[in-house]
Amino acid sequence: MKHRSKSGLIALGLLLLTFLLVNPSGVEAGGGASYPNGAESFMVGAAPPPGFYFKNYAYYYHASDMNDDKGKNIAAFDDITVWADVLRFIWISKYELFGGNYGQHVFIPLLDVSLDFKIPVGQKGKKSYSDTNVPYIIWSPFILAHHFLEGKLHTVLSLPDIYIPTGDDKGNLAGVGHNYWTFEPVFAVTYMPSPTWEFSLKFMYDFNTKQDDCPTIFGNVDRTPGDEFHFDYSMSYGFSKSFRVGINGYYYRQVSDDDYDIDNSVASPVRDRLKADEGYRSEVFAVGPGIWYNYKNMFFTLRTQFEMAAENKTEGQNIWFNIVYAF
Repeated sequence: MKHRSKSGLIALGLLLLTFLLVNPSGVEAGGGASYPNGAESFMVGAAPPPGFYFKNYAYYYHASDMNDDKGKNIAAFDDITVWADVLRFIWISKYELFGGNYGQHVFIPLLDVSLDFKIPVGQKGKKSYSDTNVPYIIWSPFILAHHFLEGKLHTVLSLPDIYIPTGDDKGNLAGVGHNYWTFEPVFAVTYMPSPTWEFSLKFMYDFNTKQDDCPTIFGNVDRTPGDEFHFDYSMSYGFSKSFRVGINGYYYRQVSDDDYDIDNSVASPVRDRLKADEGYRSEVFAVGPGIWYNYKNMFFTLRTQFEMAAENKTEGQNIWFNIVYAF
């Protein structure tokens, strides 16, 4: 009897700890985590000339570690696998404003997520969760692209990228559907002191709106995800006009707490756990190699990024393959 009770307490402890570190997307502990970190790299601040462009992002992510707020792996977690294909349509116009070219863009992402645990978790009491869906559509009504210093310095400003929700979480811990909006101002810069060297940064700050019915292991609870700051970076060397190699990656940090809408209808022990969860913020850094190739009106990049120093989130590796087609 004592042995059974002790085992039950250990399982419950792992269950609660897992809850503290998993939000509906299955990837981040807190915040909205809408942006796929590391999506951009080579010359991200150098917008193309006026015209219409199509960009496709193929994405793979896998992690077998989920870390707590001290960076230690959580025993109850098994692994997560994410596949994605993102369609992006870019329009850069000939119209100038404040010395830069005005434009817009639209993203349509399709995500497939598989999330596994070593013990049953969540409202459905399962070890595995999965979902395939279009979580949101991203649209920017205002892009401004500048080119300075005779083509050595380039900047892109988006005010803002708007994440428009298209799905519902439906109590699925791996659910990719969003039922909240994100407003993300973006500033990207690329500096090329010579035709061979390139240095790029893309800075983003996410403001998240209220999320109705956020799924937790205790039931659905309304919450407002915390704000997030993150950036993608790249440094590359061009062996020719058509071929570059470099390093790329990202840094992500949740900068404000989640806010759960907790009232007396929620049982006291659950309220305490939710309150504790509000203070768990996610952070991670990633770095890896990449190559860039240009053929006529098409551009190709292949990259991988290894995560490290993760806190309150998964720590794994991703692979990106991007194609740009200029019409």
